Amino acid sequence: MTDRPVLYTCARSRGLRATWAAEEAGVDVDLRILPFPPRFLAPEYKEINPLGTVPTLVDGEAKLTESCAIAHYLATRNGYTDLAIAPGEEDYAEYCDYTYHADATITFPQTVYMRFAIFEKEKGWAEAGEAYAKWFEKRLVKVEQRLEGREYLCADRFTVADICIGYALILSQAVGLDDRVPDSLKAYRERLTARDAYKRAFAREEEGRKALEA
Repeated sequence: MTDRPVLYTCARSRGLRATWAAEEAGVDVDLRILPFPPRFLAPEYKEINPLGTVPTLVDGEAKLTESCAIAHYLATRNGYTDLAIAPGEEDYAEYCDYTYHADATITFPQTVYMRFAIFEKEKGWAEAGEAYAKWFEKRLVKVEQRLEGREYLCADRFTVADICIGYALILSQAVGLDDRVPDSLKAYRERLTARDAYKRAFAREEEGRKALEA
């Protein structure tokens, strides 16, 4: 693979996982920031991803649309790096588990909460939104317990699992769920967002978002 991968995303969306992973892994991606929601405001994007969701990574013949999968792919695109854990390595199973846990179990109730309690609250679905907020809070217990006595989730180092879980904690600040995040996980989030690669990723996305508004 010699061509530059193209990453389509919206600023501060789940695609931040991919932008962040690219910065951590040193993969030079062509970052293309779309207006939100792209399926309505950038309909031509559906020719690339018919679902109209973000992110999408196009790397030669490869096309990925799941943020956690893209993060892992970028961390292993040119061979395993310290950002990923290989089969047979310590905490390989935990790495897989927490990477998938991030979206399937933690971000999922956040997005449903956003729909019911924020985007469509005028429809009278606030109670349903609150139920998903409680779901989100209870699903943090596993991460909280895992981090007891640990700086990072797996193998005593920063990995894609931290990127994927970390984004869910970052999102909680933006959607009004941060009062449900325990202090230990807020401290963990501070460690993650203090990383230079995270700061570069966030700045790149913000630059693209501001260019759309100009």
